[in-house]
Amino acid sequence: MKASGNGNPEQCAVNLLLISRGEVPYDRIKGRDVALVDMPASTATGAAEADAEWLLETYEPRMKVEGVDLQGTLANVGEFGINANISARKEETEAWNSNL
Repeated sequence: MKASGNGNPEQCAVNLLLISRGEVPYDRIKGRDVALVDMPASTATGAAEADAEWLLETYEPRMKVEGVDLQGTLANVGEFGINANISARKEETEAWNSNL
């Protein structure tokens, strides 16, 4: 998902956040860390935010991460959602649009 004409950067960012670490055969560190599920909520929140931010900065350089929030949709049963505030980098957007 590097900036090499792989499609819409926003969709690539969403796809990255849906991947679990270990799921991609030749890139085992790509994806969110599933070990965070078994941590206490107070610890997991900060770690999950940092993990999602690292993931997007590493694998989607066309996007700029402005913030990441972890919200418990059904926290008592272990369901959490990630809200990532991201925006396209201006120079990447211009280059991407010129390739269309």
